[in-house]
Amino acid sequence: MTAGSPIADDMRAGPAASSVSGASGGSGFLAGLDEAGRGCLAGPVVAAAVILPASYDLPGLTDSKKLTPKKRAGLAVMIKAQAASWSLGVIWPLEIDRINILQASLLAMARAAARLKLPPGALRIDGNKTIPRRYLPGILADVPQEALVGGDLLDPRVSAASILAKTFRDHLMEKLDRRYPGYGFAVHKGYGVAEHLAAIKANGPCRMHRMTFRGVLPEDERLAAKGLPVQGRLPGL
Repeated sequence: MTAGSPIADDMRAGPAASSVSGASGGSGFLAGLDEAGRGCLAGPVVAAAVILPASYDLPGLTDSKKLTPKKRAGLAVMIKAQAASWSLGVIWPLEIDRINILQASLLAMARAAARLKLPPGALRIDGNKTIPRRYLPGILADVPQEALVGGDLLDPRVSAASILAKTFRDHLMEKLDRRYPGYGFAVHKGYGVAEHLAAIKANGPCRMHRMTFRGVLPEDERLAAKGLPVQGRLPGL
């Protein structure tokens, strides 16, 4: 997680962001990676990396979006207990606005991969993009990568990563709801639903909002936040 983030102390007080058990070595391990929160108007984007052992028992493991919150929560506990290694990466709204959401998602995955206690021998990433080498430290930059569209449905490691990223982010948004009341973060988790858009209009955005995302600021202010030219209005309009 980024130092100085608004609830870094809360996160440090909770479960560790990475864990390792029952394995050694690393050169042959394949890590699955996925993110949560890419399409939200508020909150961080969170990525997870998971290395599963050769044998595990995770009934119902699939894409996190296919699961109920209760089922996701139960599987998250089991994944952490059984994974050979798991880790998280978090990118906050200020950085999302600075580098754009695609790069923020890839950087979050790079941070998750770098925090694995077992050095992975390969990375399998949900989607159609691999992680830019400049985001990966040291020898991790030379590790083979594969982008797999629908990986959260096709590969159990990526499915597990999607569940850890989603459950961690949902819990984080519930904490942010208490710190920034009035927006309904605990309910919609930062997505651009009608109730969220109405709350932004009534209250204005808070520091957890992504100012470059459409719907958060008036269009001229949003373009200015992105560093884009704002077209002036014609006289009389």
